[in-house]
Order: sequence, then C-alpha cells, then structure tokens
Amino acid sequence: MLLKNTYNEFVKILAKPRSYLGIGALTLLIGVILFAMKADGGSFISFVTASFEQTLSFNGNILNGNLIGFIILQMLIIHIPLLVALVTGDLISGEAAMGTVRMLASKPISRTNIVLSKFIAGAVYTLVLTLWLGFLALIVAKWIFGTGDLIVLNSDGLVILQEQDIMWRYGLAFMVAFLSLLTISTLSICLSAFADNSIGPIVSTMAIIILFTIIGSLDVSVFDTIKPYLFTTHMASWRSFFEDPIPTSKIIQSVVILLVHNVILVVVAIVKFNKKDITS
Repeated sequence: MLLKNTYNEFVKILAKPRSYLGIGALTLLIGVILFAMKADGGSFISFVTASFEQTLSFNGNILNGNLIGFIILQMLIIHIPLLVALVTGDLISGEAAMGTVRMLASKPISRTNIVLSKFIAGAVYTLVLTLWLGFLALIVAKWIFGTGDLIVLNSDGLVILQEQDIMWRYGLAFMVAFLSLLTISTLSICLSAFADNSIGPIVSTMAIIILFTIIGSLDVSVFDTIKPYLFTTHMASWRSFFEDPIPTSKIIQSVVILLVHNVILVVVAIVKFNKKDITS
C-alpha cells in the first residue's frame, strides 16, 4: 500500500506544471553557463590561473568538460534548493489548500505511511533533478568541451587531478549533493505539515536556508557552537572529493549530520500530521 500511494504521489508531482518549471529552469541556467564558457571561457581560465603562471606552465585542454562540470555544480547547488522547494513545499499543505486532506486521510493507509509516501515521492523528484544536473554538467559539457585533467582551486592552493582519477570523485560528489538537496526536500515537506497553503512552506524553507547561510558565514564567536550542526554548513561538502588527499572523516561527519537532519524532520512531520485536525 505504501508503494502504491508513493506512486500516486509521484504522479501528482508530475501533474504540476511547476515540476517541469524546475527542470526547465535548470536546463536554461546550465545552457547559459555552457554558452558563456564556450564564448569566453578562455578569459575565465586566464583569470584563475594568472597568479600561478609565473611558477607553473599549463598545457593541454584546461577548459574541458570536467572543469565545466565542477563550475556548474558549484554554482547551481546553491540555487537548486529553490527548485526543489517549489515542488515539495506543498505536498502536504497543498492537500489542505485543495480540501482533499480529509479524503486522503480516509484511505485504508495509516497517516504515517501517507507522510512517508510523500517524502519518498519528493526524494524521487529530487533525484531526477540531481541526475539531470549530472547529465548536463558532465555528459553534455564533455561533448561540447572535450575531456582532460581537472584543475581545482581551493583554500590550500591549486589541485590537479588526472582524467582517470575524476569520474569516481564526481559519482560520490553527486551522491552527497543529492543528500544535501534531499535535506531541502525533507525540510520543505516537514514545514508543509504545519501549513494550510503552498506559499508558506516554500518561503519558509528559503528563509531558513538564507538565515543559516548568513550565520555560517559570519565570523562571530557566539555562533561557533552551532555552525557545525547547521545543514547549510555541510551542503558544499561534495567539494571535499576533489581534494588530495580526500578528508574522509570530514565527509563522513557531514553525511551523518545531513542524515540526522532528514530523520528528525521526517519524524516531526509524521507526529504533526498524525495530530492534524482534518474535520474543520
């Protein structure tokens, strides 16, 4: 019954125009980046490598699909949460807004499983967005720009990763990126359990992300104790897979914290929905 209801919830997602708006917006954004890099990517690369050219000599195809994929992932992982929240933010509140929550709760399935089916459907949609991002950022980018070694600039300096040592890093990086976006999906669905309209959870989700991001970026000692536990602190942990050596313990810590956030949010949503008054 859970699988059947999950299927029905995913069909509901597919029936919403905003679901395709997210995929369309993602395609357009990446298309703009690819066009810009194709038109004037050389200037961008020169700007990044200018400070190293006195001591290092760069040969080969530096502006390749691997670098473009890294740039796209870094730029869009910050903006995709809005596309996720637009769809998942009304999975529960939308039922209340349309007056179908009473009919939904009268089905021969527990309220807990109803909420779980919505979380699973939201996770599937988030996975589709992540896979589409990966296809455009890697497959299409490599088709346009070719392949080659990856040059990554981080706080420790310049890291050069050989071509044969890249794809497995991207695979793991996209898994962690998906977990980060899944946290956004879970948060928006949890907030929708407390609302009776679609706008509130979407706006609240983005407000929380902005607030947590500001707290994480402020160099104020009073926030030092909570920064490590904010999910926004770990949303860019996918970058760690492009360091050498890879900080495994740091990545595991980020994954654990993101998973804990997901579990807590799911439990809160289940408790709230089970107590929800559907008679009014």
